[in-house]
Amino acid sequence: MKKLQTLTLGCSKNKVDTEHILSQVESIYEVIPEGEDIPVDVLLINTCGFIGDAKEESVQAILEAVERKSRGEVGKVIVFGCLSQRYGHELPGLIPEVDEWFGARDFDPVIKALGAEPSEEKAVERHLTTPSHYAYLKISEGCDRRCSYCAIPFIRGAHKSVPMEKLVAEAEHLAAKGVRELIIIAQDTTYYGLDIYRRRALAELLQKLSEVEGIEWIRIHYSYPAAFPEDVLDQMANNPKVCRYMDIPLQHISDKVLDNMHRNVDGAWTRELIRKMRERVPGVVLRTTMIVGHPGEGKRDFTELLKFAEEARFERLGAFKYSEEEGTYGAEHLKDSVSAKVKQERLDELMTLQSGISYEYNQSRVGSEIDVIVDDFTDGVFVCRSEFESPEVDGEILVKYDSSVMADVDPYSLIGEFIKVRVVGADEYDLIAEPLEI
Repeated sequence: MKKLQTLTLGCSKNKVDTEHILSQVESIYEVIPEGEDIPVDVLLINTCGFIGDAKEESVQAILEAVERKSRGEVGKVIVFGCLSQRYGHELPGLIPEVDEWFGARDFDPVIKALGAEPSEEKAVERHLTTPSHYAYLKISEGCDRRCSYCAIPFIRGAHKSVPMEKLVAEAEHLAAKGVRELIIIAQDTTYYGLDIYRRRALAELLQKLSEVEGIEWIRIHYSYPAAFPEDVLDQMANNPKVCRYMDIPLQHISDKVLDNMHRNVDGAWTRELIRKMRERVPGVVLRTTMIVGHPGEGKRDFTELLKFAEEARFERLGAFKYSEEEGTYGAEHLKDSVSAKVKQERLDELMTLQSGISYEYNQSRVGSEIDVIVDDFTDGVFVCRSEFESPEVDGEILVKYDSSVMADVDPYSLIGEFIKVRVVGADEYDLIAEPLEI
């Protein structure tokens, strides 16, 4: 069989796209794991074109691929995804060594370029590139929001929900492959269902997915705060399979900045939503992201953001500096008024504050007994997560192999299994734990 290798850049939504394509062609290719340095017949690159750093990373990856091709290590280079969707009219002339370019919205031409005929029967199948016990489930494509800084709507198009029965079938397929944790993703998961059911249907979808045999955890990412469907909180509070974990990118708290961002919420709404989440889902862990240096963000606005972060005490908070993206409302109508130096200073100050908050939260967990899933075993240590940690973006729970508890157990056999541990130490990122039950 010919050898096919993929390189997926950017977000987990891109990862799902790659996995769907691989499922359509795995019968005619040997799929070589990403990063394995061997000659391949085809290198398929799924690009990101969201912000400057991501675009640079994608371009560099393409240049390295065509260099491998020039050395005879790669037979053919095919590029698709957000970068080529956004700059498809320019890139072929700039990097002519790439054999074929495709956008981000239609996989069938990519599948055909790989020599296969798209199959509707395989539409719910996936060739997993994550560990076999967890998978991302993309419930919709595109976005109807028009945040002033974001290029996604004109890269990915309008919001389009995946029918519920198709998602359940995909979840059943994943569970049959050994997946025990589903991570729900989309550009905006709370918008799910509005286009095809004329209602926000995320809570109903969560209930149906929780009924799939073999699925034990379901966690939610990328939830937009405006018009948040509160029945989702009922699922989190009452459905034991729905993790008490919410990724809800808020971006700011200042009314002026939120208005400039076109976020359709104000600071009061945001504070009340966080209060409801804490009240209705006791123990919930909240992950958010913030943007510093957006046009119009003055000292007072940034001070308000710091105060909000201190008060809300998000267990997880990431931040990035505003970057002007061509084609967005911000680039065309707002002056990039905050200097690069000030943006960096504000980012550093916010993340220093968050580091202390994260450390205090992790320290509060010392002494607790929790169920964790084992992601890996390396150098005598189990790398684990609880319902409060999402893979790839959050810290880990590190459990040293204990022969007194695990004497008759092959440690590698525990990957993908649940074990009970006691937390005995913590820093701002990771927890240290000891095993209690196997």
